[in-house]
Amino acid sequence: MTGLCAPSLEPLSDQAVLAAFEDEASAFAFASAVRASNEAWLIDVVQAYATVAVFFDADRVLYSEAAAVLGALRVTADTASGRLHRIPCCYALNLDFDRIAGATGLSADDVIRLHSSVDYTVYAIGFCPGFPYLGYLPSQLSGVPRLTAPRLRVEAGSVGLTGRQTGIYTEVRPGGWNIVGRTPLQLVDVASGYFPIRTGDRVRFVAIDEQEFHRLSGQRL
Repeated sequence: MTGLCAPSLEPLSDQAVLAAFEDEASAFAFASAVRASNEAWLIDVVQAYATVAVFFDADRVLYSEAAAVLGALRVTADTASGRLHRIPCCYALNLDFDRIAGATGLSADDVIRLHSSVDYTVYAIGFCPGFPYLGYLPSQLSGVPRLTAPRLRVEAGSVGLTGRQTGIYTEVRPGGWNIVGRTPLQLVDVASGYFPIRTGDRVRFVAIDEQEFHRLSGQRL
């Protein structure tokens, strides 16, 4: 591997290699390069923060062979790819501005301004189908703790934040993140395999009012 820091490779299972890096940018570039290599034995590539899991067909390749190919990949910063998604967010539909203000000392207007001022990177997908873990929050908005007791129901489209991260609940779920707003868009459709947001993509939230929220409700990203 050239151009970026080399990964540490180890078995994740009998059909997967786990590549660990010093930083997220190297992991993104490596994941893109593995996908582009289109090896006949490649099954899936799952990137999360500074690690990449590469799943392979054990009937077509040995772990040692797959690891050797991965270790020799030519990877540069230009290899990384990702789309920018502009996601409308109605900050009027928040639940936790008081908690966020108490933890940060910010006004509601400052919370909205800061939260919608950053292009966030999708560092991982998980928790529920298509849930994007987005980072990192502006420093002034960071450090807000999770709820002491999770809510039993968080509506789909709710935009939450905690620590240094923000994210979007793609389904109705219990959850303990602070809800700062809600998007009207449908971001996931499991039945049809619709998952438009992937690791390495970027997300920017665009503030909208309640009228626009209802107008866009149910539309796909």
